[in-house]
Amino acid sequence: MENAKAAHIDELVRVSEGGDSRRDGIITDSWRRCVSDYKLDPTIRREAYILPNEHLRLHRDAMDEFLRMARFGLESLYHQVAGMGYVLLLTDHNGITVDFIGDPNIDDRLRRAGLYLGADWNEGRAGTCAVGTCIATGEALTVHQSDHFDTTHIPLTCTSAPIFHSGGELAAVLDISALRSPEPKISQYLALQLVRAYAHKIETASLYNNFRREWVVKLSASHEFAEVDPDFVLALDGGGRIIGFNSRAARLLASEEGGQGDGGQASAVPGGPDRSGLLGRCFSDFFDCQVDDLVRFVRSLPTDQRTIRLRRSGTPLFIQAMPPPAVLIPRPQAADEPQLPPPLRAVSGGDPALKAVLARAAKLVNTRMSLLIHGETGTGKEHFAKALHRSSVRAGKPFIAVNCAALPEALIESELFGYEPGSFTGATARGKKGLILEADGGTLFLDEIGDMPLSSQTRLLRVLAEREVTPIGRTKAVSVDVRVIAATHRNLVDLVKAGRFRDDLYFRLNGAVFTLPPLRQRGDLVWLIDRLLAERSRHDGVEYSIAAPALAALRAHSWPGNVRELVNALDYACAVCDDGTIDLADLPEPVQHSGAFDAWPAGDPPAADCSRHGEEEPAERLREVLRRRRWNVSAAARDLGVDRSTIHRQMRRYGIVAPHRQS
Repeated sequence: MENAKAAHIDELVRVSEGGDSRRDGIITDSWRRCVSDYKLDPTIRREAYILPNEHLRLHRDAMDEFLRMARFGLESLYHQVAGMGYVLLLTDHNGITVDFIGDPNIDDRLRRAGLYLGADWNEGRAGTCAVGTCIATGEALTVHQSDHFDTTHIPLTCTSAPIFHSGGELAAVLDISALRSPEPKISQYLALQLVRAYAHKIETASLYNNFRREWVVKLSASHEFAEVDPDFVLALDGGGRIIGFNSRAARLLASEEGGQGDGGQASAVPGGPDRSGLLGRCFSDFFDCQVDDLVRFVRSLPTDQRTIRLRRSGTPLFIQAMPPPAVLIPRPQAADEPQLPPPLRAVSGGDPALKAVLARAAKLVNTRMSLLIHGETGTGKEHFAKALHRSSVRAGKPFIAVNCAALPEALIESELFGYEPGSFTGATARGKKGLILEADGGTLFLDEIGDMPLSSQTRLLRVLAEREVTPIGRTKAVSVDVRVIAATHRNLVDLVKAGRFRDDLYFRLNGAVFTLPPLRQRGDLVWLIDRLLAERSRHDGVEYSIAAPALAALRAHSWPGNVRELVNALDYACAVCDDGTIDLADLPEPVQHSGAFDAWPAGDPPAADCSRHGEEEPAERLREVLRRRRWNVSAAARDLGVDRSTIHRQMRRYGIVAPHRQS
């Protein structure tokens, strides 16, 4: 082995000095970059570098929406190669691994090799490797065993493909790697084809997601696949100008203009053609079709009769056009509501921040990914989880809620995982099924997950990773189909850094993260009060109403206990009021003296700033969210349920500039 490493270093030195090599040109070019540009010493071995959790969180937050969208593609690809020893990595454009799927039984080996969440595979740090060299060149490739620059990575085989944003910038890299493999590089040919195919699927799905309200044109050389798996996809605005494309479409149009064709690279890649130059070009510049003619291709004809031609080459392509929705933004606030399942629609009375959370949640109700709900105590995390459950295909199945903070540590495993008869002292003669198995087919809601002991976290991780549970005293695992929704008012990242919460469990739980706003920040307080009073009217048989001074006091209160405190306050008021009319004196004393409500007109308490939200222009709507989030683009993107790149694009479009950048 040492002889092989010495020979590898000799070859590296010889090639970096201009010598010949039988290796692929993309590999030798990378070797030379490593020596000349990055000043890497081939004789020094570099262990894999894993980012600290707090730094990794920043990278994951920056592409939150993209990660949720791409996760299904990763899981689908992993099912194709399960049992073959492969690990899947998804990195950002800097080479930081922001998602991965691997065998949990060899976690330690994968971490040491850098095939793990948080690993940095940038070429400047790791040398020639599939991810780093893919970022440097914009090309899909395999870096097999001794193709690697660093001798530490020689046992690995790694295959990567780039994923581009709809504007041509590099978004991510999809990688499939293995700790061991056959020696011939040709053994990874199928891996290369798979990673290319799934990178294309993820890239195209991202384009569909970003341009749901614009014209989308699908093109393919084969009419059989023109609709289900198109090669080329373009997004157009109402004037027929190109506003987005997948990378295959970019290469096609670059080829039409005499560019580099299939070898073209993204604008983010040094030396590659600027594909962003396609943005703003007219669709009719490239095709013998005007934008007004696209309506003819909206499934009105059989696929084999829907053809257009490239103007320069005359190449025929089969087309399907997907028009934008009939109702475009801006629109009345109520127009969104029918799109939400009724249980989710009942959670909000129109608060913009909460509606953005619900709109994002509606897209995920039937996925298998675990969900994590953040929010202060009393914001309605369990109520939200139940609404998610009732909105899903699991609605008829059990919803099992577990308060992890209330279960004694000595009993939490037996309660969650169950036990066999007589498996320990005090065990019942009939055993216990356990709450996870009770939730089979339905939803398991883990409230206050941050208070779960570390020992139980380890076993819960296996449930999430393997979809099976082993009751205490049993040797054989039992398969379980359960959707896990966790909730906490704690900062789990801080708990991870303190060693009180497993990082791998955290990243398993936060497949999607929802943050419920505190009641003091919601703009639908009056709606919530009306709804709660209506429920009590039906229950008590009394028509409750509320006087203006009492409503003003309720609106002035800061609600540190959130919705739970509001419920208690209204229960008290309904119990002590006369004739169903709640006056100021009927409210709990802390609520009566909350603020300067006497200064408000008795019949006209001030409306929340966001109550006009649905009537404003899109630019003003975006500006208001950014102001509320103190110009934090990531936070604003989460509120609106879009990617950060979408926020930046809309800011440029509407000429919105953050105050600290105006100078």
